[in-house]
Amino acid sequence: MPYNDLLRGRWSGDSCAYLITSVTKSRTPLFATFSMGAAVSAELARTHTSGSWYLLAWVVMPDHIHLLAELRGGTLPEMVRKLKGRTAMRINALRESRGSVWQRGYHDHAIRREEALIDAARYVVANPLRAGLVRRLGDYPFWDSVYLDA
Repeated sequence: MPYNDLLRGRWSGDSCAYLITSVTKSRTPLFATFSMGAAVSAELARTHTSGSWYLLAWVVMPDHIHLLAELRGGTLPEMVRKLKGRTAMRINALRESRGSVWQRGYHDHAIRREEALIDAARYVVANPLRAGLVRRLGDYPFWDSVYLDA
């Protein structure tokens, strides 16, 4: 499927919330090491305060990220492209390499009901538990949510 077909039907609305998933190239577990996971987490924390979107919840898994974000200007493709570009630069600098970090495209789902936001946030941050990476969410270092505490 051509990349542009992935974007067909996608819309971006200010103040709309989206559940977003982006996967590393070839599902390589780049973020399994602390330094790589911390680098992506730091970039997510930085973009949270950028004003273009508001991150309601996020988690960095070994080979993908999940975000629950509310747009605050710009478009969804624009914001994801910027995030993937910045994180790729940081990861490549740490690896002292070049090349793709992310698969092309991403999956998104618009959250249309206010009450569904907390359920979506729980889904996002519970990923390390479901994957068996930790027994308790507070033991996993690479997540945050405006709704939940460890």
